[in-house]
Amino acid sequence: MSTLREFLGSRLGLAVCVALAVLGAYLLWSHTGHVLSALPYVILLACPLLHFFGHGHGHGHAHHGDRASPRSEKAPTP
Repeated sequence: MSTLREFLGSRLGLAVCVALAVLGAYLLWSHTGHVLSALPYVILLACPLLHFFGHGHGHGHAHHGDRASPRSEKAPTP
């Protein structure tokens, strides 16, 4: 990962990032209708992908119920 940071910090990396940003802006500007018509499908596709990759890379939900919440613990009585 350090080589990627070194590349992005160099002048060539900066030039590549600027070129990609300009190309992306041009494509968005010239194909706005296509992007807007595909947007609902992109959002629907993003939901399961974010759910799968956003929860510990596919490890499931088993770890959510392991911890007791501080509200559910009763205070000790003297």
